[in-house]
Amino acid sequence: MTISMYQASVPRFVNILGNLSGILDKAQAFAEARKVDDTVLTAYRLYPDMLPMTKQVQIACDAAKGVVARLAGIEVPVHEDNEKTLADLKARVAKTIAFIQTVTPAQIDGTEEKEIVIKRGEKENRYTGMQYLLGHAVPNFYFHITTTYAILRHNGVEIGKRDFLGNP
Repeated sequence: MTISMYQASVPRFVNILGNLSGILDKAQAFAEARKVDDTVLTAYRLYPDMLPMTKQVQIACDAAKGVVARLAGIEVPVHEDNEKTLADLKARVAKTIAFIQTVTPAQIDGTEEKEIVIKRGEKENRYTGMQYLLGHAVPNFYFHITTTYAILRHNGVEIGKRDFLGNP
């Protein structure tokens, strides 16, 4: 049995983003119970040279929607990076899930060898579809989801491995 490009992307991103949404719910409940402004959490960094939690969620969402759109050959939706609160971040996650779910297996399957070109400033990175998905986008996505989890856990939000993994 083989796994398709669609199976390796859309359902996995949707699942983990849904879990992230649940984690953000727990963070909101934590902040409300302790009468803490939730922007204390969203602005938190694990280390001074790391990005704050808000940016971690934004990048995770961008990674998921970006790879799905590029593999499908459609325009990557642009979301303004203006989220400040946990509710704002949950809305961004929901928008990302909604977009990803519009893409069908027929749009992604068979893109293993598709050329994907990513421009960052003057530099271009070229990938095959599979290389981009499995070697760049998925690890990048999980890195930022994990960092978000670590920031919240470090601040005392009662979340655990089951919250991160959910029910795949």
